[in-house]
Amino acid sequence: MLQRNDPAGHLTRYETSLQRLARRGRLRSLPGRAGVDFSSNDYLGLASHPRLANAVNEAMERGVPIGAGGSRLLRGNDPEHERLEEEAARFFGSEAALYFGSGFMANYALLACLPQKTDLLVLDELVHASAHDGAGATRAEVATARHNDPQSFEDAIRVWRNAGGRGRPWLAAESLYSMDGNRAPMGDLIDVAERHDGFVFIDEAHATGVFGPEGRGLAADYEGRDNIVILHTCGKALGASGALVCLSKVLTDYLVNRSRPFIFATAPSPLMATAVGESLRIVRDEPKRRARLHHMIAQLADGLADLELQPSGSQIQPIIIGDAEATMVCAEAMQDRGFDIRGIRPPTVPEGTSRLRISVTLNADEASVAAMLTALGEELNGLAP
Repeated sequence: MLQRNDPAGHLTRYETSLQRLARRGRLRSLPGRAGVDFSSNDYLGLASHPRLANAVNEAMERGVPIGAGGSRLLRGNDPEHERLEEEAARFFGSEAALYFGSGFMANYALLACLPQKTDLLVLDELVHASAHDGAGATRAEVATARHNDPQSFEDAIRVWRNAGGRGRPWLAAESLYSMDGNRAPMGDLIDVAERHDGFVFIDEAHATGVFGPEGRGLAADYEGRDNIVILHTCGKALGASGALVCLSKVLTDYLVNRSRPFIFATAPSPLMATAVGESLRIVRDEPKRRARLHHMIAQLADGLADLELQPSGSQIQPIIIGDAEATMVCAEAMQDRGFDIRGIRPPTVPEGTSRLRISVTLNADEASVAAMLTALGEELNGLAP
């Protein structure tokens, strides 16, 4: 630690906390970008697509401002926001859409605001941290279900009803999980919700643009139902930032009137709304991008099978090592060999499940995937006792 001019010891407790993290091997820092991209969520390689740059430049030329200048409820509501929301609702097949500044904010806002005091919110135990934080701010009762286990959701609802619960249940899940790359049993979860007159919230963050018809996500068949709320993150496969929440007009209006993170936040940049709209058009117009990505996913799966590892079936591939220190050593070795692969440790993942998180993106190519698999096999063999 750096020596500080802090005679009163104002910073001591913070430094002590950081030292504890360091002793446990959990001290984080901000790494730079280096090597072939096997870690980002820019799955379709759209972040640097010239069409996005051209769309933003054209918008600036016609006077679209960089900053919104205020909340959407004040002067911050720009025509670019409204245009994007109308286009998103048409693209995804929902009655309405609302644009938030980030996926984290949207997750938090929805789960803090929409479940009511008499309701029950049931979270898949592996749903994103932002959903757990939103659940911490909700007025509803909260329960946790075992990962991808519809019966566990059902059991939580029955326990709540038997204890006198009289509102509606809300079931929250990701369609594609960010650390495991596996899919939620959405049809079964929706069946559970409908048996109990409930709602389902689906975070499509890692499926939007990659799966479903025209890249509309794994929940595309359920869009537009009045008891389904779906979040489409814009900072992953769409290559921009923010999040689009697709839901009924009634719930949209409720969020505009009741959601504090929406009401009191400065609106996202109108130029970013322009970029997201162009991203949706690219996803629709360039299906070969998805096709090539899926080809690379299949290539990765074949290579993992050769290494006697289980493929996830998606663009997100965990390599479970278990020990946090060994995981970080392996990640650093892969980075030294030119492959940007990051190690993921607790508390992001459960104890004993530290892993390499490999992400397949169009910022790499087939030759890079082959070379990475060769290096991975060699490094994993080196970890064997």
